[in-house]
Amino acid sequence: MHLRLLIDGRSSTFTHLLADRETREAVLIDPVFEQAARDAALVRELGLKLLYTLETHVHADHVTGARRLREALGSKIALAEAAGASGADLLLREGDSIHFGGCALSVLSTPGHTDGCLSFVTRERDHVFTGDALMIRAAGRTDFQSGDARRLYRSVHEKLFALPDGCVVHPAHDYAGRTISTIGEERAHNPRLGGQSSEDDFAGYMANLALPHPNQIDVAVPANLRCGEPKGAMPPLGAEWGPALRSFAGVLEVAPAWLSEHLGEVCLLDVREPAEWNGELGHIASALPIPLGELRARLGELAPDRPVIAVCHSGARSAQASLILEQNGFAKSANLSGGMLAWRALGMPVVSTSR
Repeated sequence: MHLRLLIDGRSSTFTHLLADRETREAVLIDPVFEQAARDAALVRELGLKLLYTLETHVHADHVTGARRLREALGSKIALAEAAGASGADLLLREGDSIHFGGCALSVLSTPGHTDGCLSFVTRERDHVFTGDALMIRAAGRTDFQSGDARRLYRSVHEKLFALPDGCVVHPAHDYAGRTISTIGEERAHNPRLGGQSSEDDFAGYMANLALPHPNQIDVAVPANLRCGEPKGAMPPLGAEWGPALRSFAGVLEVAPAWLSEHLGEVCLLDVREPAEWNGELGHIASALPIPLGELRARLGELAPDRPVIAVCHSGARSAQASLILEQNGFAKSANLSGGMLAWRALGMPVVSTSR
């Protein structure tokens, strides 16, 4: 099983991508609205088919990316039936299983932080995704969204602490730079729930946290009860002016086939060195040659009213060029994916004096 950890820095949310190595089927746990383009790019670049987005609970500190990913990739939204949310494709209960290829996750109902908290356990019981029920040396707060400290204590002790000591714990958040733990570690060292801590100890601890409410709670909870559906139109994951998609590296890219059909509508910027212009790969007839090192000083030569598509040998230098364009106010700009190598491989026309 492939396992990737993705982090949203603003909310300290951990999103986990799991995929079957053979079938390439995948699930994504706790996606974040603002990171949906990043997550979709990784799914595409790894050649995965995203079957489900899974929610460990209705989050109060960020809006889920489930709706955006469903529109972009066709994935289904799954969360707890007890969460009371609308718009889900699959409502989960204790004992349900989520299958992707030869892999499977079992559903544990672990309420207490909220009514609808779930944890997901691998078939081998070697990984568990605990949301905010069990965190690294901590536990999710219980002072809003029908939280109940005693219920959470029982969820952790009766279900999560029943897993093997070596089972790796993957929480939905951490605020101190920690990423994983184990059930054995948390059973021994969690100051709220571990060691000899009793239910009364935990309830007293949680009643006296005196934490401020999450900054996003008034926006996040209503949106998450709609599975991330915004009040207005769903913003696109790519560009509004054309089928440009942002790569996992953060670069907007267009495909050579699209460019070939829209050459008259764009400003094509070739950022290779002069010697490459008429070299082995040649150049595209309508391209404007400005070497990457000169680009910042020559931005005034570009057409501001048309999309600017940067191209180079392989797409590496032009990726940097497209970022420079974005940083300098060229809202309609992108990189030609694969550069001249991809253009030539598709048999697209070029101009060249190379012999």
